[in-house]
Amino acid sequence: MAEYLLEVRNVNKSFGGVVTAENVNMTVEAGQIRGLIGPNGAGKTTLLNLISGIYDVDSGNIFFKGQDITNLPSHQRARMGIGRTFQSPRFMNRASIEDNLKVGIDLLNKHSFIQSFFGKKGHDFLADLNELMEIVGFTFDWDDQITALPYGQQKLLEIVRAMLAGPSVILVDEPAAGLNKQEQERASALLRKAVDSGMGVVLIEHSMDMVMSVCDRITVLSFGRVIAEGLPYEIANNKQVIEAYLGGDDDA
Repeated sequence: MAEYLLEVRNVNKSFGGVVTAENVNMTVEAGQIRGLIGPNGAGKTTLLNLISGIYDVDSGNIFFKGQDITNLPSHQRARMGIGRTFQSPRFMNRASIEDNLKVGIDLLNKHSFIQSFFGKKGHDFLADLNELMEIVGFTFDWDDQITALPYGQQKLLEIVRAMLAGPSVILVDEPAAGLNKQEQERASALLRKAVDSGMGVVLIEHSMDMVMSVCDRITVLSFGRVIAEGLPYEIANNKQVIEAYLGGDDDA
């Protein structure tokens, strides 16, 4: 039996009577990209919020490396190795690009920004950063504010920042949204680099080309319930999935 980095077990969540997660089960292994797709209101982002600790579960359990983290706060989960990106990039808008990226290395080393960036781990940070920047394919002035970068580059840097923390699992929410084709390819390359490094990835994405090309397994949600789970080709040919999602409208 495979050892899971992440396991969602019989998780339930509702808001004011609206069910957003109903007995949801999902696993993620090391070196695996788990796609998470579904129609509008399916509960995809809610599930990431439950895993990362932004929301509390109503019932059920979430395990990380075999440890029950159901009741742990979000900052503790981040320190343990659960990374996260969002539909819209979340940065310290008044800070420089350099300082924003230091947040990632701070999580990795559990030190202050200055210790992390200039201390004994500084070289590792720069080596990792240089490798990731080759993938994203653009340069910048370290002292510029993060808001000086175009939206697509900000989204790519948010993935880079999450990876710099050296997480075991990254929760990635719609990385291709608002990106041009070249930027989408670079986002896919970053995710492949993550799994090649042994990380697990949970990917919410509406670009089915991206989902089918990078995901190892896919979980499909509809109205908070898992309606299908399997390999990409199995999902692409699942009649229930086609009716619920692939043949319908994209969702937010």
